Amino acid sequence: MKLAEALILRSDLQKRLAQLKQRMLRNAMVQEGDEPSEDPELLIAAFEEDAAQLERLIRQVNRTNLSVDIEAGMTLTDALARRDTLRVRADAYRELAQAASISQARHLRSEIKFVSAIDVRAVQKRADALARELRELDAQVQAANWKYDLME
Repeated sequence: MKLAEALILRSDLQKRLAQLKQRMLRNAMVQEGDEPSEDPELLIAAFEEDAAQLERLIRQVNRTNLSVDIEAGMTLTDALARRDTLRVRADAYRELAQAASISQARHLRSEIKFVSAIDVRAVQKRADALARELRELDAQVQAANWKYDLME
């Protein structure tokens, strides 16, 4: 199984666990004399089985991420950490540039005038550079996900 397939399976398992949890909660209590619409014990068993499968899968994904080098000196785990921080930084700079760019209409000269406290152009340029680096790194990560097999 390719790493990308395992990631898709992980996402499916996480969604299934959330659905099973909701079904367990809906069937946890019924009015005296009534039967639950689903057997809570069967739901719990399915939940535990899927949780165990998810744990095994996450361990395999993590082992694979640690062993795969997508470029010299950068494992897939390193790339994922870099991607996450690039995303946070790019978003922050984009929002900063937007906040400093908002113009306010003044109707009277006596109204308070707001001016930007930062160089919006430089901040936007920084956000664009980070976004470009993020896209390039994400493309490398996606390529690696389809290139490498999941480790046992």
